Amino acid sequence: MSQQPSAAPAPTSAVATVSERHDWWRDAVIYQVYPRSFADSNGDGMGDLEGVRTRLPYLRDLGVDAVWLSPFYASPQADAGYDVADYRAVDPMFGTLLDADALIRDAHALGLRIIVDLVPNHSSDQYDWFKRALAEGPGSPLRDRYHFRPGKGKNGELPPNDWESIFGGPAWTRVTEPDGTPGEWYLHLFAPEQPDFNWEHPAVGDEFRSILRFWLDMGVDGFRIDVAHGMVKAEGLPDLGSHEQLKLLGNDVMPFFDQDGVHAIYRQWRRILDEYSGERIFVAEAWTPTVERTANYVRPDELHQAFNFQYLGTHWDAEELRTVIDRTLDAMRPVGAPATWVLSNHDVTRHATRFANPAGLGTQIRLAGDRALGLRRARAATLLMLALPGSAYVYQGEELGLPDVVDLPDEVRQDPAYFRGAGQDGFRDGCRVPIPWTREGSSYGFGDGGSWLPQPAGWGELSVEAQTGTPGSTLELYREALAVRRSTADLGAGDAVEWLRAPEGVAAFRRGDFVCVANTTGESVALPAYGRVLLASGEITETAGEAKVPADTTVWWTRA
Repeated sequence: MSQQPSAAPAPTSAVATVSERHDWWRDAVIYQVYPRSFADSNGDGMGDLEGVRTRLPYLRDLGVDAVWLSPFYASPQADAGYDVADYRAVDPMFGTLLDADALIRDAHALGLRIIVDLVPNHSSDQYDWFKRALAEGPGSPLRDRYHFRPGKGKNGELPPNDWESIFGGPAWTRVTEPDGTPGEWYLHLFAPEQPDFNWEHPAVGDEFRSILRFWLDMGVDGFRIDVAHGMVKAEGLPDLGSHEQLKLLGNDVMPFFDQDGVHAIYRQWRRILDEYSGERIFVAEAWTPTVERTANYVRPDELHQAFNFQYLGTHWDAEELRTVIDRTLDAMRPVGAPATWVLSNHDVTRHATRFANPAGLGTQIRLAGDRALGLRRARAATLLMLALPGSAYVYQGEELGLPDVVDLPDEVRQDPAYFRGAGQDGFRDGCRVPIPWTREGSSYGFGDGGSWLPQPAGWGELSVEAQTGTPGSTLELYREALAVRRSTADLGAGDAVEWLRAPEGVAAFRRGDFVCVANTTGESVALPAYGRVLLASGEITETAGEAKVPADTTVWWTRA
């Protein structure tokens, strides 16, 4: 099934070329690359692995520790690569296995680690197992590796249960059997092209343990696990008993999400990872009702990190931020795992646009809002995030202050959720528009052949070229913040902050000799000058031991 040789190139050692730093992941800043939108090396309008490889020096100079790559596996691209047809092959649109090998080697030589996406909840409907299961008809042993069920109703015309797809509509699709008759139904929590694996079947676990070893032998430094809260379903696949089930996500343990059985899988996987040198890691995409349940995924014998979606969804409000920060640190401390902090990713509206709009609109927004306000808050939120104990994630382009592209014409949209109607809002394309590298030229330096999603006019003024060396630019703010974070002993790893007394709407905390103050209000505030200013997201003034901190501004001080 692979479109390239199935044997991997010669293994490369992660420890031989990446500098050894014990527990590096506890305070790592990890940069997410969405390969189709990062850099295009061959001018076909689609980003690729060679494009990423040529831009690795930029990421090293930015100051990140690792690069997480969204899926580049062989795929029909029904869901931008999260529908995998071959987990051991690179899709031709992104390159070859040799390109992946070169990318890993070059990253290690530059001191960067590589984390790849793993998609274990579901495959593509073009995966060999699923195609054979359909072709062989009812009773095929391969159907047991997915969730095939007879329908309800007189003639099996109704879905087996009332579960709804995350992308809208029922979570079941009825197949046409080889003899042309309507037949069984199969479960897909996402698009119909993404049938869910049945993790009760031993062959599924065997296959993924083999896939892990394949990429670990290639030299990757870890895996981001897509839908890590999925995989295991409640016994008997019981009805949920309600409609508009998406509104329940994040509030309750669902029969198809966050089942306790997933933890046995991760304990098996952790034993495999620990066989390899170089401190390889697992990162969970786990949407759970509470941060306390998220902590279950990062117990000492399971995964290393889990995304903090509660933090991502927090409004720009000092009291709300303090609450979620405390809850996160309190939840992670007993299991000995680092907190993680993230503001944007490939599935949500960029935070420069979310913060440009009133609170309460959610994480997918189709409103531009107040661009200047959004950027000011985004810069302040970044400094706050990078000051917190633990690990931070940066989504490509946020270091340029990119807004979401909210006015894409409907005819160019490619998010499958958009076409499903009743599911997610389907506006994820706005955060996936290829990023600008140069002021001018075809696709602003993304590539020589345009870009798969149209870039807005004026994108060049936000480019890497335009912002490099420009005092006060968002790119230079990120570069300086990451350099200060790395060189300041009190920043990075840890499990606590000391909150300081501050005016309403201001979050202030101490970590040793370091002090961070975030003014989330719309007015300037006067505060004590806590020492020497290390960095600020906006212009501050100091007189006679007092500092005037503008609206929506974060300041770093040190007493050292």
